[in-house]
Amino acid sequence: MSLKKMFLLIVAISSVCLLLHQGGHWNWSMQAFKDIGCPSLRSHPAPGLKPKHTNVAFIKTHKTASSTMQNIIFRFAESNNLTVALPAVSCKSRFCYPRTFNSHFVHEHTLPANIIANHMRFNETELRRIMPSDTKYITILREPASMFESAFGYFTECHSFNRVPNRSLEAFLEEPERYYRANEKDSTFARNTLTFDLGGDKDRPATDVEYALESVARVENIFSLVMISEHFDESLILLRHLLSWDLEDILYVKLNMRKSGSKRSLTPGLPEKIRAWNSLDARLYDHFNASLWRQLSALGPACVARELLHLQQAQERLMRSCFGTQTPLLRLAGQIKNMDLRPWQPKGKVDILGYDLPHNVSQSLSRQEQERCLKLVMPAPQYTKVLLSSQSQRYRRTHQHRTTS
Repeated sequence: MSLKKMFLLIVAISSVCLLLHQGGHWNWSMQAFKDIGCPSLRSHPAPGLKPKHTNVAFIKTHKTASSTMQNIIFRFAESNNLTVALPAVSCKSRFCYPRTFNSHFVHEHTLPANIIANHMRFNETELRRIMPSDTKYITILREPASMFESAFGYFTECHSFNRVPNRSLEAFLEEPERYYRANEKDSTFARNTLTFDLGGDKDRPATDVEYALESVARVENIFSLVMISEHFDESLILLRHLLSWDLEDILYVKLNMRKSGSKRSLTPGLPEKIRAWNSLDARLYDHFNASLWRQLSALGPACVARELLHLQQAQERLMRSCFGTQTPLLRLAGQIKNMDLRPWQPKGKVDILGYDLPHNVSQSLSRQEQERCLKLVMPAPQYTKVLLSSQSQRYRRTHQHRTTS
């Protein structure tokens, strides 16, 4: 039995035992949480609790649910009046990706920073120039086969994919070297994208096992947490404990999703071919997926089961508050009238989904609640602009005050 399956079995048994202990009701007392050795979830800061960690570098990887995670971090920064390092105007909403990150890519109005979360190609040395010494480094990975299928459909500008007759994923994987050009700008999406995003060499041959092992060791040495897309909620629980955040700090809705009709089912044999072509990414994923389950086991199955339950319940309350239902209605980008909420739509046959706030629900909310719901579903490019505008205004006020005093 795999570590993951064993853990899930223990979680299920622990959940039943805890329910029986509580009389069969979802009424969990704080004393019960202490009895199972679980740190209490807090809604607000309380005396004696460890303060929230506010210096965070989230290395946003491609096609890994990273936009959803970025939104969580942006909202945390705003609610705690933190400064987010944002790309210079010339870099648009990414730190001049695919160029390797340089501190000069950061907009001067967004320094000194507590948070950084926009797309970049990771460069530890340059990041440490602008981030505080106690910064926690976090990233997220996704299973290479599903990630590559997503990238193949999403990145319509990638020449390596466009050379393939009928843009066939199967044909590409039969002879990837025939279509792939390592030095092209968008080749970063066609091979070992995770490795590249994390600062590694995407084109090291699969036979170079020593380099692959060194890459894993480097990531493990730098990053306090490597999240796993397929186990997003469990990753958030580890994040909450690492950073001493509140439950409300990790609530979310899924962003930047493709319409189901845009997704392809992988025929037998394709996942293995994808993993072989992206062998560095596969090794990274396998290592940190196993690491995630070890960390969850160390936290304790009963603790994880309790927090998953509370996260689910809090998510449902938030959805009802913002959308009037437990599940928000997904819409095609073109159907969303509010341009602040319309996701970027790639060319081709890929439909990206987003959200509109129901007018009848939003009208019943306070202005502060409306703003919270709006930010919850705001795509990354628009949110980046909003943050840059507000932080630039703050920078100018501060700078003006210093020059006149």
